[in-house]
Formats: sequence, structure tokens, C-alpha cells
Amino acid sequence: MNFQFYLEKLFASENFQEFKKENPEAYPCSGFFMIDFEKSDNQFHFDYFIPSTKKMFSFKLESEIEKIPVEIIDKRTPEKLSMNYNFDFDDVVKLIEEKMNKENINKKIQKVLLSLQKLEDNDFLLGTIFISALGILKVKINIPEMKIISFEKKSFLDMMKIIKK
Repeated sequence: MNFQFYLEKLFASENFQEFKKENPEAYPCSGFFMIDFEKSDNQFHFDYFIPSTKKMFSFKLESEIEKIPVEIIDKRTPEKLSMNYNFDFDDVVKLIEEKMNKENINKKIQKVLLSLQKLEDNDFLLGTIFISALGILKVKINIPEMKIISFEKKSFLDMMKIIKK
């Protein structure tokens, strides 16, 4: 599951080529990737922003590439992402598993949600990882260095305590 493979799949689609022809100033601003180890319901989306119209569209990569309008909640203009990465999603999962081992977290990964975003002039993968026993991991991965820069474990019960307050 290589990042460039999905990007090339997007670029080759007729739907995306038509979109870029109509909106040459559109640029990539985010991505969403879901890797499901329980149901094999993997999803890959790339989001593009059109500065002239202030609209965003998500391209859902399935058997066909589907263009979906995205409602922009935050009025800030999203930053342009670099798409010159050639990482493998399996390597990202291995990186997370290695960190889990170092932190003595002996649970099974059930689902990995990754959001590709530009923050503080760097591109990051922000992850929410669902693990067995109702656990959740929050990770921030610096893509150019392929290094985890923040890692936090939470449980479903921790979240329930916050909601009750």
C-alpha cells in the first residue's frame, strides 16, 4: 500500500483529469487514509482546494474515483501539501507498532486513521489508531523524516470521564 500508487491512481482517473482541466489552480491540501485490519474496509481520499472559489473537493479512491464536495468549517485557506513522498502505509503501521512495543502496549491494532496535513510548514500524518481493549493511540508523524514526534495512549474510559465532566 504505497502512497504514490494511490496518487498515480488519482492522477490517471478521468474524473480527476476533468477536475484539473476545469480548475488548474486547485492544489492538494489534505488526505485521509483508513486501514481497517478487522473488516478490510480500507479507504483513501485526497482533498483539493480551489482558491478562486474557496471550495474543496475530496476524491475517494475506490473501484472508481468519486469527487465529493467538502464543507469547509474553518475559514482559513488550507495550505498546499507536497505530494513528493514515496512512503508505504505498511511501513507507517510498523513504525506505530515499534513505538507501541517501546511503550509496552501489547494490544492489537484494529484500525488506523491517518490524516495528511500541513502544520507549521511541515507535512504530517496525524493518526488515530484503534487498538484492542477499547484503546486509542494518537500519533503525529513527520513525513520527511518518517519519525513519530508525538504519541499518546488513551482509553475509551478516559474519554467517558471527560464527557461526564
